[in-house]
Amino acid sequence: MQGTVDGFSYGVVTPVVAYVMACLGGALGLRCTTRSLLVAHSWRPGWLALGSGAIGSGIWTMHFVAMMGFTVEEAPIHYDKPLTFASLAVAILMVGIGIFIVGYRGATGTALFTGGTITGLGVASMHYLGMAGMRLRGTLEYNTLTVAASVVIAMAAATAALWAAGQVRGFAWSLGASLVMGLAVSGMHYMGMAGLSVHLHGSDVAPPGDSPAEILAPMMIGPLAFLLLAGVIVMFDPLMVMGGQADVRNPANGARTRQSYPVPRSGDRHVPPARRSRVRTRPCTRPGSRTPQNW
Repeated sequence: MQGTVDGFSYGVVTPVVAYVMACLGGALGLRCTTRSLLVAHSWRPGWLALGSGAIGSGIWTMHFVAMMGFTVEEAPIHYDKPLTFASLAVAILMVGIGIFIVGYRGATGTALFTGGTITGLGVASMHYLGMAGMRLRGTLEYNTLTVAASVVIAMAAATAALWAAGQVRGFAWSLGASLVMGLAVSGMHYMGMAGLSVHLHGSDVAPPGDSPAEILAPMMIGPLAFLLLAGVIVMFDPLMVMGGQADVRNPANGARTRQSYPVPRSGDRHVPPARRSRVRTRPCTRPGSRTPQNW
């Protein structure tokens, strides 16, 4: 017997809220990724780890907010807690691998392809592992082509988001990248759900696990608290509070840009930017030349 599946039992409320959560996690995570490209190497792992946690928490929260609107009319739905929270760990781990690749290699073609692919696969793995944690008196069946399309959407949009974050061109680019990341997660989710069908069993025994209402509170508190903490850290970044300007090399194209806060660089030996700007090269004269040259 085929179950009657409804992915929008609350109308547009759950898709909109889910998209906002994905964009929030993406905005914080990609902003941390952008910041990691501008700071000294000693600060970089911290920013990348914070970004990985923010994106992972955002996409995980997005998934289960969207699943609050998913119902099967003939059968109640429960969730297995270990698998549900394991999907969060998978999301953070795989997104972190992709972000660290771009953070250390820069927004080059190879790094973007590798990092975007791993990040997109992390989003897809989180989704389908979370779906595996669903318990109902039936079997979930997927359309192979739809599942493949959902994974391709996740990888392509994740790559585009990482490319935008790696341009180091200010908050507007990070905001645009977060919208793309939110689109990647939401598009992947609903594309995958479009290929889902439920084959019900004849048993009336209630499935094991927690109901959506029972798992919602602990699910929301942890990731939302982490996103709030990440937002506070990004807003009150010491490099922004200190003020000043510095020249920063863009890892993507080697161009230098002016930033509104000082950025320490390895090899500068703690020389203030004002003093570095006064250092002049020693003039010398090449043999056979009448004018001084700067080497």
